[in-house]
Amino acid sequence: MRFEHETLAQRVCFVPGSAPETVRAEVEWLGGSRVMVIAAATEAALAEKVTAEVPVVLRHDEVVMHVPVETAERARAAAAAHEVDLLVSVGGGSTTGLAKAIALTSGIPILAVPTTYAGSEATSVWGLTEGTRKTTGVDARVLPRSIVYDATLTLSLPVATSVASGLNALAHCVDSMWAPRTDPVDQALAGEGIRALAAGLPAVVTHPDGLEGREQVLYGAYLAALAFSSAGSGLHHKICHVLGGAYDLPHAQTHAVVLPYVLAFNAPAAPEAERRIAEAFGAASAVEGLQRLRRVVDAPKALRDHGFDEADIDDAVHAILEVVPANNPRPVTAEGLRRLLRAAWQGADPLTMDRVPR
Repeated sequence: MRFEHETLAQRVCFVPGSAPETVRAEVEWLGGSRVMVIAAATEAALAEKVTAEVPVVLRHDEVVMHVPVETAERARAAAAAHEVDLLVSVGGGSTTGLAKAIALTSGIPILAVPTTYAGSEATSVWGLTEGTRKTTGVDARVLPRSIVYDATLTLSLPVATSVASGLNALAHCVDSMWAPRTDPVDQALAGEGIRALAAGLPAVVTHPDGLEGREQVLYGAYLAALAFSSAGSGLHHKICHVLGGAYDLPHAQTHAVVLPYVLAFNAPAAPEAERRIAEAFGAASAVEGLQRLRRVVDAPKALRDHGFDEADIDDAVHAILEVVPANNPRPVTAEGLRRLLRAAWQGADPLTMDRVPR
């Protein structure tokens, strides 16, 4: 066994029902005296409650999916004009992503307070979209110094959105099993993440107002993000980043739809990873376990339901081929990608996608 694994330096607080006082304590620990709170307008009231005892000099609500460069530039300028020394992001992946865009060029530390299961708060990965092209990278400056997880903050997240967000986290786990820099630590984290998510998501669907399921999903999403941040972006994330940036598709729903097709594509060529995933699901096979979970939670089914046009498949194939990881378990060809995307567009059975007509 030979590998190198880097553990990220980050403080993580799981505090159900105690976000406001924990945020205050973390701001003090980080030495923040001029805080910029980033939260979408729809979460402004929640953000105000969470940061009520924090020295806020600016509240910024221009949060846009996939973080367009021009949106990031305005946020950076606002932070500089107000001499901000700490960023507090309250929200999902787009909110955390905007905070990261500011930190990338300024080095201002981030305290993240997630309200979804996106996982961005636990990674050093940033993403920016310019025109129709989304670019991602890794930089230690964008890793939040502290995270405050409070499951009560996710109670207002609709069940359907919770499911899509949780399946996005599950995609982090699956991709981490064979991503470019994966190692046994990443795979162990990903396996436990799958187990927690597979247990928590059905509970969220059955008891939306209960905390137990949401706590399991938060825990699983955190582990998923840790694994993903270390292992890097595999085929699944490369596909979804192209689709999201080029066609403005909703982030979590796109991941939720594409995941079973990438799993079915790669699993035969990665038997050890397939076995780990199947065991985490408690199923005979990885695809069977994922599909069983998707049926229970009524997961998003087809890309055509979320704004992807069949006519764009060929262009998407060419764009994805440019970023496919070199060490993907199975060789990726234009024809293979075309069948995968067409099956995902239709919502076809992932085990039969090789027979989907071109």
